Amino acid sequence: MSSPSGQRGFNSRLRHSNQAYLRGRQSDSDHPPISRRIAFVLLEHFSMMAFTGAVDTIVTANLLSRTPLYRFQAVSLEGGSVLSDLGISIAADCELKTLDTTDLDLLIVCGGYRSDLNPPRAVLDRLRAVARTGTTMGALWNGSSVLALAGLLDGYSCTVHPESRAGLEESCPRVKLLPTPFVIDRDRISSAGANSALGMMLAVVRHQHGDDVVRGIEEILACDRGPEDIPDRPMPMLEASTALPDALRAILKLMESNIEEPLPIDDLAHYAQVSRRQIDRLFHRYMKTTPSRYYLELRVTRARRLLLQTSAPITSIAIACGFTGAPHFSRCYRDFFGVSPSQARAAQRL
Repeated sequence: MSSPSGQRGFNSRLRHSNQAYLRGRQSDSDHPPISRRIAFVLLEHFSMMAFTGAVDTIVTANLLSRTPLYRFQAVSLEGGSVLSDLGISIAADCELKTLDTTDLDLLIVCGGYRSDLNPPRAVLDRLRAVARTGTTMGALWNGSSVLALAGLLDGYSCTVHPESRAGLEESCPRVKLLPTPFVIDRDRISSAGANSALGMMLAVVRHQHGDDVVRGIEEILACDRGPEDIPDRPMPMLEASTALPDALRAILKLMESNIEEPLPIDDLAHYAQVSRRQIDRLFHRYMKTTPSRYYLELRVTRARRLLLQTSAPITSIAIACGFTGAPHFSRCYRDFFGVSPSQARAAQRL
């Protein structure tokens, strides 16, 4: 049954899978209308992978909020575009010398394996001027070397790509260089390579908007990342997680395999060879909800994916996901997402 207000919320881990589609349920109090502004200063031959990893994080964060959480722009040292390490040019929104710093929250210098780490004095002076406004300064790959040359990392901890480590240590002894993927030290942030750019930005988002937003981002961006990133390793599924007890994993797998005709909880207990009471305890401890509630959330999530990814009739989707018919499905969908299935599908096509 629906709650008295006629609304439901996702209680289990599945809320992260659905977070990008819950904007119809959000109010201004969920995410204050603050949009932080980030400038990415691209050095010639900057790492495209590091840049896109950082940008992907903030763009995905915006997908999870009714009000955009971040604005960003690409900035060149000079000229209208910057060549990446892949030979792909990125159009710059402006040059560093003309960058408006009025409401700038974060400036990140994006370097790369072949980037020139000895920019003109005017560039260093401009970076110092930006830092004096209170803007947080950051770096990707070996961008830390440029910030260090400007004296903006004196007394700070940072990291840098291993290829640039010796040079930075020699030329900037007041910088505390750490051998970690990324470092956040007060108003200075840095990452050492392409993969750690994502981790660094996730840490920034977590600090500013909390764990739920970060988990929502990870659900979208890290679906194919296994514990060891082994090629050909199957993508991790919740029911295959070794962090869960065997009995719970068996039940989750049974639920995943029986969406159209949901099994009674007592039957799930029988197949998993555990008591009903034990199932309740397992779900409460590991899934933070009840078995029946999780099963419903699982079916609603499957229905949402079919609704937005296929052109199947709503009635067919309802039946395929274990609902008694379109009216029952529509009520549940509206309770969870704040809009009807037909409204969600229409918005997806805009």
